[in-house]
Amino acid sequence: MTQTRTLPSLNGRTFKMVSSTTSVVDHDAPSVFHYFEQDGVIWGDYTGDTVTIGRFVGTRTGDTIWVSFVHVLAATGEVVTGDGESEIEIGDDGMLRLVEHYEMHGAAQLSVCVETAAA
Repeated sequence: MTQTRTLPSLNGRTFKMVSSTTSVVDHDAPSVFHYFEQDGVIWGDYTGDTVTIGRFVGTRTGDTIWVSFVHVLAATGEVVTGDGESEIEIGDDGMLRLVEHYEMHGAAQLSVCVETAAA
């Protein structure tokens, strides 16, 4: 929160997962993330694909966010927790994307989420 952000707020934006090293993404029903942001604080929820329900909370410094998350796996009901850092980027189409580096199941992971158009 000491660095100036160059990209817009994530508040009210929705993203869908397009790739993940954790699992094969179901492109017909990907995980969908709802973001909120205020005064450098990030929070939200997600559902879909392998996740029944998930929540996250964290902070933003410049165009980097750091979050802790927890979700329930659809297949087993297992509760999964982790931490991650995401770089906010802007695509050629003007939409935001998140390149997420996080740890889950004790191993480093990478996923990419892209902003969905407002309904």
